[in-house]
Amino acid sequence: MALEDICSFKDSPVHDKWFPALPLEDMATSFNLTDYNLGWRRLKKSERNSGAPLHIFTPTVPNSAHFNHSMTVRRPFPLCHGTTTLGFIFQGGVIAAADTRASAGGLVACPAVHKITPIHSHLVVTSSGSGADCMLWERILAREIRLYQLRHRRRLSIRGTAKLLSFMLHPFKGTEVCVALTLCGWDTEAVTSDCANDSSLAVNQDVTTVTHSASANCGPKLIYVCSDGARLQGNVFSVGSGSPYAYGVLDRGMRWSLSKEEAISLAREAVFRATHRDAYSGNNVDLFHITAQGWSQRPREDLKEEYYREMEKRAKIVEKRKRARELNDPR
Repeated sequence: MALEDICSFKDSPVHDKWFPALPLEDMATSFNLTDYNLGWRRLKKSERNSGAPLHIFTPTVPNSAHFNHSMTVRRPFPLCHGTTTLGFIFQGGVIAAADTRASAGGLVACPAVHKITPIHSHLVVTSSGSGADCMLWERILAREIRLYQLRHRRRLSIRGTAKLLSFMLHPFKGTEVCVALTLCGWDTEAVTSDCANDSSLAVNQDVTTVTHSASANCGPKLIYVCSDGARLQGNVFSVGSGSPYAYGVLDRGMRWSLSKEEAISLAREAVFRATHRDAYSGNNVDLFHITAQGWSQRPREDLKEEYYREMEKRAKIVEKRKRARELNDPR
C-alpha cells in the first residue's frame, strides 16, 4: 500500500478524514482542522513530488456533536493506567527510561512489555496510557515519517514529527483515546541543512543565516505529546502514575554536566524509586541513550538487582557510621 501510494501505481480510495500535509517544520504554519470531507474520494496529487499524495491519513472518529458516549462498548473492568516513563537531556545526549509492567485494573497483565519504541535511527518514543492506543499511534507515526522520507528524500525533524502527531491526535480530544508519548531524539545536521536549503530556494537568504539556523535546530530534542493534542518541549519529562516519585529523584540529581554513567545511574534510580512506591509500575527497566550517532539500548535490567544494590549501599553506610563511632569512643 505504501509503495502504491508513493509510486502512484493507482489511486486508492480512502475513508473519511484527511489532513493536508502542510510544511510541518514551519512552526508559524496554520492548520485548518475543520475542513473534513465525508465519503469516498480520490487523493490530490502534487506535480512537484512526482504525484505523491498531499494528505495524511488518520483513523476515523465520530462527530463529537452527534457522538453518544453511552453507545460505546463497556469494558469488563475499569482501566487504571499506570506506568513510569522518563526522559531528560544532558551534555552527552538524551536518556529515555521506562519500566516494563503492563497493568489491567489491579492485575499485572504482562511483566515484560516494551514501553520505549524506536521510530528511526535517531528517534525513540516512550509510551504511557492505553497499551492498544499507544501501539496503534506509534505504528501510524512510524509509517507517516517513512512516507515523508520517501516523498521528500529527507527525514522529518523531531519538532516536525511532534507537530504531525499532535495534529493527528487533536480530533480525538474528548474521546476515550488515551495516549501520552514522549519523543526523545536527535536532529542531525543533514536533516536541518536540507530544511534550510529548501527554504533558501524559496527566499534568497544569506548563506550564513541558513547555516546558523541549521546549527540551531540540530541537536537533542525532548517533546511531550498527549492525546488531546498538547505539545510541550523541555529538558526533562516523566509521565505516568509513578512520575511524581521519578521527578523527586530527577530534581535532586539532574544537571547538565552529568557523565554518561551518571545519567544512566540517575535514570535507573528514578525508575526504581517510582516502582518501589507505585503499584502499577515495576519488574524491569529499559534504557535508551540517543546521541548524534543514533540510539543505543542497554540490556534490560531487573529492578530487584537495583533493590539489592540499594540494600548493600545502606549496609555500607551503617557499617561506616559504626566504625566512626568506635573510633571516636575509645571505650
